[in-house]
Amino acid sequence: MGYGTVLRVPHDSLAEELGLVPGDKIISVNDQPLRDIIDLSFAMAEEEIDLLVEHADGEQEMLSFDKEIDEELGVEFTSAVFDGIRSCGNRCVFCFVDQVAPNMRESLYVKDDDYRLSFLYGNFITMTNMGERDFQRIAAYHLSPLFVSVHTTDMELRVRMLGTPRAAELTKQLDRLDEAGTEYHAQIVLCPGLNDGGRLDRTIEGMMERRPNALSLAIVPVGLTKFRENCYPLTPFDKAGATRVIEQVEKWQKKSRVKSGENFVYLADEFYLMAGLPLPEEEDYDGFPQLDNGIGLARNFISDWNKEAQDSAIGYKEPFSVEVICGVSIAPVFQKLIDELSVENLTVRLRPVENHWFGSSVTVSGLLTGADILAAVSEDEKTNAVILPQCALRSGEDIFLDDMTLADFTKKCGREVRTALTGAELFHLLTHWQDVSKEEARERTYMWQSNAAYTKLGGEGK
Repeated sequence: MGYGTVLRVPHDSLAEELGLVPGDKIISVNDQPLRDIIDLSFAMAEEEIDLLVEHADGEQEMLSFDKEIDEELGVEFTSAVFDGIRSCGNRCVFCFVDQVAPNMRESLYVKDDDYRLSFLYGNFITMTNMGERDFQRIAAYHLSPLFVSVHTTDMELRVRMLGTPRAAELTKQLDRLDEAGTEYHAQIVLCPGLNDGGRLDRTIEGMMERRPNALSLAIVPVGLTKFRENCYPLTPFDKAGATRVIEQVEKWQKKSRVKSGENFVYLADEFYLMAGLPLPEEEDYDGFPQLDNGIGLARNFISDWNKEAQDSAIGYKEPFSVEVICGVSIAPVFQKLIDELSVENLTVRLRPVENHWFGSSVTVSGLLTGADILAAVSEDEKTNAVILPQCALRSGEDIFLDDMTLADFTKKCGREVRTALTGAELFHLLTHWQDVSKEEARERTYMWQSNAAYTKLGGEGK
């Protein structure tokens, strides 16, 4: 077992009332040891609580109190799991962590494969390190939905792709989840020449047969960096290959929509951007079930932008220029939005940044480094301000992948710098820059990060 270390105590919370402070350790609840915040949540469901706490000086204190049955402790922890993140023991042929440059952020080298983080934060798991007690706990605690890395339903191929004989247990493991009534979202990392073509057809068909427990199936292209030393030989998708995948998947989407009213299987934005084809409409994503996996991010961004644009009063008294930073792949989407933006005295320059750190084949905004962005924005005449993609910074912190801080970037850049995560935030910054303080912009971003992903360690490599 372990203990939960307090990171933050929100104002007016039960934790604040009890006198808890950052650094305190929650040892047990009603004599129950705690493995993670799941155990804590179930234990705190009681009305009479004995909370064993260890303070920073090593002194332990028992806090006994009564509470409402649905009242939560209201504290944030340094990690959602108290006994250590369960690591991945696979040797996947497409593993992104194996392609990370040396001397980067420590969390980039963490290979997590923990079903608890899957339930809590949507991390994808292969289930190759799970045993009987794990499946029993999932059923007993009704941990649903989970997020499962399937990749293929050909078990022999899955063993080759994941590099472990335990990969062949997927069918039995999904059967266990189905029997327990556990729902799950699945994903396929599509690798040309391995799990595509006819094998992809069979995987889609097999996962569709697992509905309603199987909620959705996402297909993302394999990501390759220039640091693929001693790795399985893989090739990236090109325009023609991306087009073929889109046409193949669209046939399954049509079949699924006729049968269930939903597409069920969805493609990552990169396929449409690589192929130069229009993005699906918002309704084609059926509520964006895998948005955090890059499925429909571009369309959702456009929708957020358009909604914000409907009621926004815009205009500047004096000339004001802003440089918007993004990855290469999303640049056409951003440029179309910016071209349609007409604001008095506002000049917007879009700056797609090529990824020299990981290699030019990596084109997403979330993997841009501070050094690459800084080099790009220093090339031409300076604007008044710069807007960065928030996804390029570590969750909840102002640090880039190469450990450059936002403060250092701002100082070297010599301009006012802010970040945006959604289309609505970008539109609002562009049209109301002077009305949004640095503190307000940062707090809005922090709250999103802390509530949704403050313990999502190593998520960049998944």
